[in-house]
Amino acid sequence: MPSNSNPNVDTASMNNSELSPENYRNMSDLPLDVTLMILKKIGAVEILESVQFVCKMLYNLCKEPSIWRTIHILNLDEPNRDIKHEKMLFNAIDRSDGGLIDLDIEGFGSDQLCSYFASRSSQLRRLRLAYCQDISANAVAEALEKLTSLEGLELTGCSFQLHTIATVINSCPSLVTTFIFNKVGSLNPCHYPDFLSSYQPCDEEAFAIAGSMPELRHLQLMKNNITNVGLTAILDACPHLQSLHLYSCFYLYHREENLRKRLSEQVNDLQELPYENYDEVHSDYSEDYASDDETALYYTSKIIRALHGQD
Repeated sequence: MPSNSNPNVDTASMNNSELSPENYRNMSDLPLDVTLMILKKIGAVEILESVQFVCKMLYNLCKEPSIWRTIHILNLDEPNRDIKHEKMLFNAIDRSDGGLIDLDIEGFGSDQLCSYFASRSSQLRRLRLAYCQDISANAVAEALEKLTSLEGLELTGCSFQLHTIATVINSCPSLVTTFIFNKVGSLNPCHYPDFLSSYQPCDEEAFAIAGSMPELRHLQLMKNNITNVGLTAILDACPHLQSLHLYSCFYLYHREENLRKRLSEQVNDLQELPYENYDEVHSDYSEDYASDDETALYYTSKIIRALHGQD
């Protein structure tokens, strides 16, 4: 049995000839389909910043449209790279040659970019926009009208105004089977007019979902102001709904018995995470030692209780 098949062998004791580059297969010797499979598993940023410059063969293969069917570019707390990431995405979209199927953008983007991928990605089936603060609701709505093959949409942490969110949802193709809408981020309790209006019960988004997504199978809402009325409208209009995840939707705390029974019968996967009662959790609350999020959540709880006549 060859010595290198022994898991206990000490590679440091192997001589230089055994570890020399000549003993490794050259990338050019790999079958084309294997090389393409490897490239598909490498991220877009890595390909565009380094891999394509390794050799001429890889440079040419990195232009192959089949490896750009899925594009994920996430900007993890690097605002100085926003422009660079956007240029990369323009490049990647061009290389996909209209065959892009799955697009995931996080932490950067612009209305121009949104319009660009929408006009060149007619086959797009999944779109995720997370923390894309510079992409407007109007740009997303216009893009969705062009993405007629879209089946899955996630909007997380997007800075849309309340009155524009329904417009975005109403622009979704009727083929959408998965919709994730997460309102997340820190709130400023000092801006009381905006703050209070953001926490009034509101079913406008729920009615838009009910009216635009008849094929919906999976729905996730976080920090949404939906009420029993809006939830009933979704259940009525989306008979194929299989999973429903509701996180911090505090106007659904006390459900009617009939509605709860219907949920158990119609939805196979029901997950609920209630909004924390920060009056109890932070009974010894101190503004001097609280983070911005804790401050916002504390005042949110106080205001919500006041709106319900509990204070």
